[in-house]
Amino acid sequence: MATSVAQSSSTLASLDQKVALAKRCSHEGVVAGAKAAIVASIATAIPTMASVRMLPWARANLNHTAQALIITTVAGAAYFIVADKTVSATARKNSFKHVPNMKP
Repeated sequence: MATSVAQSSSTLASLDQKVALAKRCSHEGVVAGAKAAIVASIATAIPTMASVRMLPWARANLNHTAQALIITTVAGAAYFIVADKTVSATARKNSFKHVPNMKP
């Protein structure tokens, strides 16, 4: 009975540690994704607004909704791509930390 209590408490501690690690990993992904979305929004908004003011085709065909859709699509894509890559890289880095050294 005492060993099962000790095992369950160590299992719970290990589980808590894994949950904390997963939260930190996902938080890093959210922060990196938000930064990328901000940069992508600015990098997309400037040429979109400039093209609407300078090009006759864009002026005639891209209303405010289309401009907003272009900018938010790029920002959303940047967010999800960077967040996914960051979470994957952090998880990979953390998984290699816990692998014991294999010496022949």
